[in-house]
Amino acid sequence: MKTRVLINNETDNEITAALESRIEACARLLLEECEDCYEVGLTIVSEETIRALNREFRDKDEVTDVLSFALYDEMDEEEAYIYLGDSVLCYARARSQADDYGHSIERELVYLFAHSLLHMLGYDHETEEDRQRMRQKEEETMQKLALTREKHL
Repeated sequence: MKTRVLINNETDNEITAALESRIEACARLLLEECEDCYEVGLTIVSEETIRALNREFRDKDEVTDVLSFALYDEMDEEEAYIYLGDSVLCYARARSQADDYGHSIERELVYLFAHSLLHMLGYDHETEEDRQRMRQKEEETMQKLALTREKHL
């Protein structure tokens, strides 16, 4: 099984090679039980851009931290990658949340990416049971990546 994350940074904030590596490792962990080869897009945007997308696609005229757009489509027939969809993260909101929670921007960005990818895989948080199931998977993934809140301040 192969996994590719196509990262597009539309902000002036630096996305390091180490962060890209953690994001890709996160995707591999969450997709490790899948037999197919997957590709997912990750776009890092400004508050203005994510607000516009949130307004257009969710009828919510507010800044949010992450949006998920699930799409199941074969993008590359030679390598047979299945395109899961796009994750859109707001860097400024992630920075603010990292400060609020007392951990690094790296941890917050990877966590938000994991949350978004889990939505693409069918996880949700509409009920308390669903929320707990999703939160457990998020925390397990962050532990495996050594990005727990306690260890990555």
